[in-house]
Amino acid sequence: MRLDLLLELIGYLGSLLVIVSMLMTSVVKLRVINTIGSVIFCAYALAIHSYPTAAMQVCLIIINIVNLHKLNNTKKEYAAVELNFNDGFLSHFLFSNSSDIKKFFPDFSAPSQNDRIFLITCEEIPAGVFIADNDGKDNLNVKLDYTTPAYRDCSAGKFMFTHLKHLGIKKVIAETKIPAHEKYLNKVGFSQDGDSGGFVKNL
Repeated sequence: MRLDLLLELIGYLGSLLVIVSMLMTSVVKLRVINTIGSVIFCAYALAIHSYPTAAMQVCLIIINIVNLHKLNNTKKEYAAVELNFNDGFLSHFLFSNSSDIKKFFPDFSAPSQNDRIFLITCEEIPAGVFIADNDGKDNLNVKLDYTTPAYRDCSAGKFMFTHLKHLGIKKVIAETKIPAHEKYLNKVGFSQDGDSGGFVKNL
């Protein structure tokens, strides 16, 4: 392959990654992919002696690294507010995020009167909703454990399970056929039940 063609392909790859990064709903993924794209595009700019372009990419790389450091070192302060099934804000939140919720909880329709429902906030900003029905006094069956993309780093989920433990809940049971949700359950400490095929977390 000719060197000039190879350089062009590298430039296109860098540009493509920068564009793809803007499609990410997760801020962390956006920063990581954007950084990789900027590094590749910077190498391309240096190879063709386009130093102003290379300098701009270096600035973008530094900005991304600084922001990733802030994201990974900022402790989020969460709180949980228990709601009724017919709460007006709960209905608004579920409706506003309905399309995203369906990606991870396609079988979820609406909360029922006997569900335990918690709105998870981060510095007074709504970050997610946890809805489960009681399976005896100490167990909960998860119907919805949803967080908005900005808080989708498992920190809200870990907070919620600690909060449930403080409320006296002993076991949380979840079921999913969605790979992304299964990955999340593994990260927050669920183990798969060989008999039922579901996931269980002892608190």
